[in-house]
Amino acid sequence: MSETVSSSGTPGEVHPEPHGGELSQRLNALRAGVLGANDGIVSTAGIVVGVAGATVERAPIVTAGIAGLVAGAVSMALGEYVSVSSQRDSERAQLAKEKRELRETPDEELEELTELYEEKGLSRATARQVAVELTEHDALSAHVDAELHLDPDELTSPWRAAGASAVAFTLGALLPLIAVVVTPVTWRVPVTVAVVLLALGLAGWAGARLGGATPRRAVLRVMIGGALGLAATYGIGYLVGGAVG
Repeated sequence: MSETVSSSGTPGEVHPEPHGGELSQRLNALRAGVLGANDGIVSTAGIVVGVAGATVERAPIVTAGIAGLVAGAVSMALGEYVSVSSQRDSERAQLAKEKRELRETPDEELEELTELYEEKGLSRATARQVAVELTEHDALSAHVDAELHLDPDELTSPWRAAGASAVAFTLGALLPLIAVVVTPVTWRVPVTVAVVLLALGLAGWAGARLGGATPRRAVLRVMIGGALGLAATYGIGYLVGGAVG
């Protein structure tokens, strides 16, 4: 008699792995987190380096950095919440439409499900049998999985995406802010730039890994873009600070 064995090797224990909607939720939250961290690093670094180009006084730099951190975190969270809420509303509308069609035209929906499985390579008879059995078990889940690729119990969470973006933005923004605060005036800008570029490289690598892209290209792209952005903000701060001062 066989026993169920967990990944740790203990008989009788089952540790479920995330599948379908749950895995998609986690990946969406991770991607939002990576993007939030990247934005936090770039935008806050641009602010503190720009102000550092205008003045060597620590107070204005820190004030501007903290203001940028708070405003950016709120903006990121709000943007993610609105965006993902719209997506969730769309998903709910599709589910409601599918429920209505199943209620009003069940025969047509059964035929549609059969054709979907035929398109996947099943014979007509097998596809029909699969469609009938899945419909008898849970018609709605069968249709939304085959047609919409959704899990009714695991719709996208706007709160999770918003929270991940806000936290990630804050953590990313803290890096240039701390670097510019703790570094002596002479080395303030070079050290901050180095920290920012390193952090951007790590964020680019993580984003590429999550998206299945080539890490090297993503790392170079974000580091070069970040370097150009910091050079621009420092130059603007230096020029404006000199003109105003």
